[in-house]
Amino acid sequence: MGMNMSEKILAKHAGLDFVEPGQLITCKLDMVLANDVTAPPSIKEFEKIGKPVFDREKIALIPDHFQPAKDIKSADLAKSVRDFSRKHKLVNYFEAGRVGIEHVILPEMGIVGPGMLTIGADSHTCTYGAVNGFSTGVGTTDLAVAMATGEAWFKVPESINVHLTGKKPRNINGKDVILTLIGMIGVDGALYKSLEFTGPGVAELSMTDRLTIANMAIEAGGKNGIFPFDEVTREYVEGRVKKPYEPVEADADAKYCQTVEINLSELRPVVAFPHLPGNTKAVADIKEPIKIDQVVLGSCTNGRLEDMEIAAGILKGRKIHEDVRCIVIPGSQWVYKEAMKRGYLETFIDAGCVVSTPTCGPCLGGYMGILSAGERCVSTTNRNFRGRMGHVDSEVYLAGPHVAAASAILGRIAAPEEVE
Repeated sequence: MGMNMSEKILAKHAGLDFVEPGQLITCKLDMVLANDVTAPPSIKEFEKIGKPVFDREKIALIPDHFQPAKDIKSADLAKSVRDFSRKHKLVNYFEAGRVGIEHVILPEMGIVGPGMLTIGADSHTCTYGAVNGFSTGVGTTDLAVAMATGEAWFKVPESINVHLTGKKPRNINGKDVILTLIGMIGVDGALYKSLEFTGPGVAELSMTDRLTIANMAIEAGGKNGIFPFDEVTREYVEGRVKKPYEPVEADADAKYCQTVEINLSELRPVVAFPHLPGNTKAVADIKEPIKIDQVVLGSCTNGRLEDMEIAAGILKGRKIHEDVRCIVIPGSQWVYKEAMKRGYLETFIDAGCVVSTPTCGPCLGGYMGILSAGERCVSTTNRNFRGRMGHVDSEVYLAGPHVAAASAILGRIAAPEEVE
């Protein structure tokens, strides 16, 4: 019996020839990561163990959620992470002008790569499946033990085969793909399962598309999301990933518990209505205008250069609606700098946007874009739970950069073709 991509990575890191769903295993880790919210409690638990870190090159700490510090408490959180990183001489510590959103900078800097096994004290650690790795979120105690031992336990997940076919339309991006999938299977449709993306349609997806899709595997309940290693992956990782890596591919007789078919050619721009990522509707099917107060372009889901390019292309020569606040947050310093070189930031500013330093900020209701009661926001972030971005009576509509930019111009949820 063959194995799929996730099973192969887990088997290798457990030192086994074969694993199967439901099996409990202990694996050696390639990378362990946390942020300014999750690292401090992990550090407290780690210190109880009384051991040094297992490898100062295999731990990444990125204070990105409330940074630059918005208040004294956030400053204290960052200080505990900073002090720990200095004490243990961690190589992959990023702060201030070197910081970016963790799930943007780790792939960007080649810290994660094909065939690698990564855990992080952040649910969207599953992002790195885009580069053919197995990555998943864990709790703070598991992270503390991992920092000391370099190991973690897993239950091998069942896998869903998401089979992609067709050609990606011009105004469709990875956010439309993953929101469509979550709308099909539900927010618990992949509970503790691996989402493995296969089929000829994979070649239609850019690395930005894949990072967006893998990032939101958790929003379907997934343990992880993973893509095959192909020319798009090879082009992305070459020159970035410095360490030797071993890509994986599913065996022809790999087993899946379910197959979901998605024809990219049939996709339309979608939004996820409050208060679940699975509450998706095609923009074209919205009957009554939905007036909005704010747009957020950025986050670990859609804060990459291609996302900036899409939004800038729509906003160029246009103005943000007078009743809308539009906040643009590049996902890393590199994205910020490249967007500046290419004129995207000037386009955003001329259109009436606020451009921020890289940060998670409004995505989790941290700062810079908190919503008041009754306000609505179209956001390229990954969650729209009640109270996620501010008041419990506010509303967040999830969308990709095409829809977000068009909505910012028209002051209501809009499809990109409405402003062309």
